[in-house]
Amino acid sequence: MASGLFVLMTSDEETDLPAKRASANAALIRRMAGGDRDALAELYDNLSRPLYATARHILNDAAEAQDVVHDVFLTLWENAASFDSGRGAAFSWAVTLTRNRSIDRLRTRSNRARLLGNSIPDDFGYGSDTADIGGGERAELGDRAVAVRSALAELPAEQQRALELAFFSGLTQKEIAERLSEPIGTIKARIRRGLIKLRDTLAGRL
Repeated sequence: MASGLFVLMTSDEETDLPAKRASANAALIRRMAGGDRDALAELYDNLSRPLYATARHILNDAAEAQDVVHDVFLTLWENAASFDSGRGAAFSWAVTLTRNRSIDRLRTRSNRARLLGNSIPDDFGYGSDTADIGGGERAELGDRAVAVRSALAELPAEQQRALELAFFSGLTQKEIAERLSEPIGTIKARIRRGLIKLRDTLAGRL
């Protein structure tokens, strides 16, 4: 009988664990709202692994998943005062933010690929469907990619930096302007001039 009672109590305690964790995380969020950085560190220890797993599953990229998680915790810190445990658990809030940020990154990838495809001629090999091509054609596309990077390296430094941030770092033109502390009109002009110069350079090589 004593053994059965012990098992029953253990089962009840395990059932209460999610509620206890939710309560503890909510308390950490409230402390964060008061500027407690130790609470942020504790919440990071509690939630970072499942949030990273969520972002990694969506993005299939470790570095981007890490960036998303850091961004999510910054958002939690900045918006801790708006948290209402009556509307949901802190973990649910964090997971929703992680999913949204990850999906935004996927959209940025898609937009970047579309912009690159619209800006560089089709015969450069970008934007084409490579699922059904053979090994020889894949090698040719690889050669073209090398040629594009080589031509990119020949651009003026400011144009090269703008294009790298746009196509290889996935930033929007607004984000590039903020990163470089330049007017967005200047960034747009640099990207446009850089793409034109790329087209002219590559036309003689491919």
